[in-house]
Amino acid sequence: MRLFSTLIAALGLTLYLLTIPSCTKETFTTTGNLDFSLDTLVFDTVFTTIGSTTEQFKIYNNNSKSIIIDEVELMGGESSPFRLNLDGVPGISHQDISILESDSLFMFVEVTLDVNNQNSPLVIEDSIRFRTNGQDQYVNLAVWGQDAYFHYQEEVQGTWTSDKPHVIYGYSLVDSAQSLTIDAGTQVHLHKNAVLYVYKSTLLVNGFLDNEVVFQGDRLEALYDDVPGQYYGIYFNQAEPSIIDYAIIKNGTSGLHIYGEGDNPGSYAVTVKNTRIFNHSSYGIFLFDDASLKGENLVISKNGFHALLVLKEARFNFNHCNFLGYGAAQSPAIGIRNYYDDPSLVSNIEEGVIYNSILSGNIESELVLDTILTPSTTLNLDIQNCFIQANEIYTESFFTNCLWRVGLDDLYRPQFNDIGIGDFGFTENSPLQGAGFGTSVITDILGNFRNNPPDIGAIEEN
Repeated sequence: MRLFSTLIAALGLTLYLLTIPSCTKETFTTTGNLDFSLDTLVFDTVFTTIGSTTEQFKIYNNNSKSIIIDEVELMGGESSPFRLNLDGVPGISHQDISILESDSLFMFVEVTLDVNNQNSPLVIEDSIRFRTNGQDQYVNLAVWGQDAYFHYQEEVQGTWTSDKPHVIYGYSLVDSAQSLTIDAGTQVHLHKNAVLYVYKSTLLVNGFLDNEVVFQGDRLEALYDDVPGQYYGIYFNQAEPSIIDYAIIKNGTSGLHIYGEGDNPGSYAVTVKNTRIFNHSSYGIFLFDDASLKGENLVISKNGFHALLVLKEARFNFNHCNFLGYGAAQSPAIGIRNYYDDPSLVSNIEEGVIYNSILSGNIESELVLDTILTPSTTLNLDIQNCFIQANEIYTESFFTNCLWRVGLDDLYRPQFNDIGIGDFGFTENSPLQGAGFGTSVITDILGNFRNNPPDIGAIEEN
């Protein structure tokens, strides 16, 4: 009987213990997250050959209870140039860190960067992951290397040499009546949304064959080799006569944006020769409102919308160019409209020349002409000896001796060598062979002399 009473008492105590509130970790810790004194820690110091500096930020617990950080991890691991010290404890990873309510910790970050004097990444980035209550938060890290010239929201002029790359943050402005020359072989890197802005001034890009001037983003990891939209582009606003020769312009938003007319109306605002413009999220070349451009031996390909977009009044003269809509493009390679958004406000196209050029791509029609002709409107279009992919043969009088690929006729195509890798040479059976007419453009983009008659496009297949 006594044993039975003891068992009953023990069972009662157990039931009582099960009914009282549980004193678990959740009672004393929060399910909230962390706050930080910044979201990106930037080392804005120019380092020596092997440089080291220390920066810091704070980690806050702004909750009313303690918080447990399950894990802190430097995402780049052992290969990262950054080193961490969490409140006096070094290491690239930390676990089970407690912060009292309304308290904080310091994170100290050091970096040691070996400068190799090559075209290595100019802004090296990493991040620190904080995992708390099953959720991840990040603080980004960025370091500027020594082996570059940095241009941060500044006016520029004179000459950019090729001894070190140039990095543009925000903008570089070539201001009114000034001039900027960029030497052959110079690497120009633009940060996110950055722009090279040429305002009532002159830009001279002096590349050579096999020593081009390259414009691209500042993320040089292989992952970003073909990512469009990494920066804005080169913007000409009422530019004085500018020349771009032998350049590669890639991975921006709009490769060349040309607006307005400068103080030399008889000349072209921009002349572009022997240049490849590709993989921009919007346009290869955008001409708007009195813009003017002359282009020779251009390969404009794989842009998000148009290789060439002309809006409102403009003058253009292209010879031996490839306007190609491959890649993700689902818009025609060339779009021409003599107004902006109001069809009642039409403008002139005083000169609209396209000679010996290729219009080809993924969709049935790679040319759209949305032009309105009124008694007072001038549309001086002249398109000769071009290979044009369209959904029908255009019969307007300004098309002369053109080759038409109607729709996606597989039996009549340019026969490029390898579209996937951007090799737009072509086979000996291509209709482009010998289908052009002789002009002053006597060499192709590769420096080869043109035959007589020449091939259509930027490349002459000898």
